[in-house]
Amino acid sequence: MDNNILEILYQDKYLVAINKPSGLLVHRSPIDRHETRFALQMVRDQIGKFVYPLHRLDKPTSGILLFALDSDIAHALSFQLRANRVDKEYIAVVRGYTKEEEIIDYPLKFLYDKKADRDSNSIQEPKEAQTLYQRLATIELPYAVSRYPVARYSLVKLLPKTGRKHQLRRHLKHIFHPIVGDTKYGRGEHNILFREKFASHRLLLSATKLSFKHPITQESITLKAPLDGVFQEIIEKFGWGNIEY
Repeated sequence: MDNNILEILYQDKYLVAINKPSGLLVHRSPIDRHETRFALQMVRDQIGKFVYPLHRLDKPTSGILLFALDSDIAHALSFQLRANRVDKEYIAVVRGYTKEEEIIDYPLKFLYDKKADRDSNSIQEPKEAQTLYQRLATIELPYAVSRYPVARYSLVKLLPKTGRKHQLRRHLKHIFHPIVGDTKYGRGEHNILFREKFASHRLLLSATKLSFKHPITQESITLKAPLDGVFQEIIEKFGWGNIEY
């Protein structure tokens, strides 16, 4: 597939949704000045219309990214997002065996970046943040990692109830089950194992489902995104191919 062509999951007169690849920025950022490809410009060029991003995905995260095609639609859906009326689901591979189900209720501090957030107040109180996760599967691999003779991992579904910066990655780190491939919040020895054994050089986190009410038709919309090749190969190799998520 042409690297300049994005997979469109949904499009009508008001909205367009794509399956963002891992490693692609949503829009230009002072943090990554060297980057030349951005989802916003690529979608605009692909459909020939100006688009308004409604939410963000971290650069290493793949999955559903929704845009509005005019400012009024953007405002209406942004209200839904702020009111937590948009349901998001993610799939991730994390270190260790998690609990079967848990709500992570852990306030998160504002992540201040001197380049991107120079106009923001760097001194802010932590804000409430909740993430529900459900364990879908586990695997034990015959590879010694750190002081352990084997390596254990869980496949989890993540359902954020709030939308803080890097929330899922920070919450999983907080409960000592960091997401595999996370170079900022993860564990280097596990990231190295997945690079060497499974040729996985990405964060194993993907936004796979998004549900919301259409701001014009009032129809309930549910979008789903398939995993990319690398992520799907790991799912198959680990015997998780028949699991619904």
